[in-house]
Amino acid sequence: MTPDQIILFSILGLVLALLIWGRVRYDLVAFGALMVSLLAGVVPLDRAFSGFGHPATVVVAFVLIISRGLSNSGVVEYIAAKMISATRPLFVHIGIMSTISAALSAVMNNVAALALLMPVDIQAANKAKWSPALTLMPLSFASILGGLVTLIGTPPNIIIATFRETALGESYHMFDFAPVGAICAVVGVLFIALIGWRLIPAARAEHDSGRELFELEDYIAELKVADDSKAIGEKLQEIRKVAEESEAQVIGIRRNGYRIPPASGYLEILAGDVIVVKAGPEAIEKFSGALGLGYVDPEAGPGVLTGDDLEMREAVVPNGALIEGRSAFSLSLLMRFNVNLLGISRQGERVHERVRHIDIQAGDVLLLLGTGESLTAAINFLGCLPLAERGLQVLQRQKAGLAIGIFAAAIVAASFGFVYLAVALGCVVGLYALLRIAPLREIYSSVEWSVIILLGSLIPVGEALETSGGTSLIASGLLALSYGYPAVVVLTLLMIITMTLSDVINNTATAVIAAPIAIELADRLKVSPDPFLMAVAVAASCAFLTPIGHKNNTLIMGPGGYRFGDYWRMGLPLEILIVAVGVPSILIFWPF
Repeated sequence: MTPDQIILFSILGLVLALLIWGRVRYDLVAFGALMVSLLAGVVPLDRAFSGFGHPATVVVAFVLIISRGLSNSGVVEYIAAKMISATRPLFVHIGIMSTISAALSAVMNNVAALALLMPVDIQAANKAKWSPALTLMPLSFASILGGLVTLIGTPPNIIIATFRETALGESYHMFDFAPVGAICAVVGVLFIALIGWRLIPAARAEHDSGRELFELEDYIAELKVADDSKAIGEKLQEIRKVAEESEAQVIGIRRNGYRIPPASGYLEILAGDVIVVKAGPEAIEKFSGALGLGYVDPEAGPGVLTGDDLEMREAVVPNGALIEGRSAFSLSLLMRFNVNLLGISRQGERVHERVRHIDIQAGDVLLLLGTGESLTAAINFLGCLPLAERGLQVLQRQKAGLAIGIFAAAIVAASFGFVYLAVALGCVVGLYALLRIAPLREIYSSVEWSVIILLGSLIPVGEALETSGGTSLIASGLLALSYGYPAVVVLTLLMIITMTLSDVINNTATAVIAAPIAIELADRLKVSPDPFLMAVAVAASCAFLTPIGHKNNTLIMGPGGYRFGDYWRMGLPLEILIVAVGVPSILIFWPF
């Protein structure tokens, strides 16, 4: 190997290790890889930031904005309201929800599709009195499958299309993925609805982690003694009596930042004290109201939650959310929005001790207390997704036809070659902004910047690997491994390796790494690169074995109460099925 190849393989090896480890954000890992590659001289300076202007990066950003506009129009909620009923049998409900999820994911970002349908599905589960653990995993997997159908359904398809344009001079068109993608999606959804959901561990079906989070009877709450509180001057033993009447338990007093155990009943309560109680939400509210106390984080400042319009709301934490890896205390949630974090559900286990100081993980479900307006602002600020139907969306429902019409016109124009896809989607974004379908304040917030950084950083590194001959070395290794076997075996092997890689690292990164290898393999075998590129497109998106391979799998982890090892039970047979169906379909529509 040449020195450049050694450096690049070392960098990519470290990138893969860090992505699998998962402790460092993937966008930071990718950007670090780009910087190291530039310093080492393996990526030319004139190509340093070419990935940020790459068509794939631009199109991904546009699709995310358009997805926000489509969700703002209220069309998804309208469809769900018309087609979903909690009175249907469970397998019928799963089939309908999975079909809607897959169909929506074909024309919008699949993360956005899941975010819109998940509250609807949870509400239906509550009405039908079945656990959302039975329906959320099928919903997530179906949304991933739907992305296989069109060019804009998932970022890997966009990446594969741009690599084909570089290799052959022509990109894939909007529906070139449909023959193979649709077959995989239909077969996959049928499996999910008829068999797959039955493979979810029975222990998960016995619990509703969301409802249990609300019904939890042992929150730890810190209540501040305000200047006009009835508790001032009272002895602790009197406070305990009020607590008992409210079905709460006083477990401590905080004074000047120090914890005072409630050993002495004769301790006099002073203004500014914080009474630490253990009780359910209703008991806490009753106790605080009886003594004129307020919800507070004493270390965050003097803010107190007061008023008659307080409500509790759940929100799930996606990958890349602002609060991921940080605590509510570090973000001064109470000071900023007058919103208090009361509880956390993590993989079905409820966390409620000192929750404001716990570092939040992707997939956690947060139980927040505040006014309706402040809760909406706080959830948006934190980058979380509310687990309730968002009334905000219906305000744009009168623009649903306009939003769909503009988007459909752009797709038709791009499909027939009248307008370059990126230009067509850019026009949609501009019109959505002008017509306030996607208001300006939402344009930038709807772009998943971590994915943009990942793409912009890894594309130059991938190009450097290709120009240095690194992809040729990898292709040689795969060909040596399958020596003497027909090309279909190499194709299947590439698909399995890509799918396995996608289960442990971001699917976008997988596509960037695997696409040039696919082209090199086809060149070595003297066959068309199309079947190999299609195999990578399908495999890179089909991450069903773990909650970390695809953001949608992470999103459902908390609300469904799933464990890390739950996914493979339905995911492994689904991946085997996709390979079994995908390879013949690819060879029929994209022969060697």
